[in-house]
Amino acid sequence: MELGVWFAFFMMFLAGGLTPGPAVMLVTTSSIRYGFWPAMAPAAGICVGNILYVALAASGASALAHAFPTAFTVLKVIGIAFILYLAFRTAFGEPVDLLRREPPPRAKLFAHGVGLQIANPNALVYFGGLMPAYLDADRGLVLQVAVIMITVTLTELGGLVIYAAGADALARRFQSQTFAKWFFRMAALTMASSASFAVYATWATTGR
Repeated sequence: MELGVWFAFFMMFLAGGLTPGPAVMLVTTSSIRYGFWPAMAPAAGICVGNILYVALAASGASALAHAFPTAFTVLKVIGIAFILYLAFRTAFGEPVDLLRREPPPRAKLFAHGVGLQIANPNALVYFGGLMPAYLDADRGLVLQVAVIMITVTLTELGGLVIYAAGADALARRFQSQTFAKWFFRMAALTMASSASFAVYATWATTGR
């Protein structure tokens, strides 16, 4: 992968990492509920999901998706259903303990991060449709994939750290159940809307 191609790839994923979507909203709400460091558990899960997607895209899974569109559609439906479930839990879950006396369920948060990113239609678009265009068939695939994994992980994690830190600061400044309730509902709406739009966009462009 040439330096110019890598930089274009880096800028694309940097912009994606800073754009509010399901992953950002999961980390943000986790940070408000539990604090900055516990919010890094779903952030790590999201990064693991990204690495799995990179590996699948590099192994030709995107070609299989085009060869078997019905199975691909079923995966989209399952994915949006899972994200809508998380959005519902976010909007109407238990009241937030703003004093953070409850222990953060880090393993559960990590699993939610992995599951959300694997189910995320935005990830399907980025990794299945866009990433293969940056691979050079005349160069070693293993090294290129390793570079992409590192780049995606650092850009994604950097964006999530910014959002988690901002959410933690908001929670400390506005220790109000009303603020937390409506923030969580707006985050859930953003999460569901972003995933739904990604599904619509892929159906509009591919016809399935």
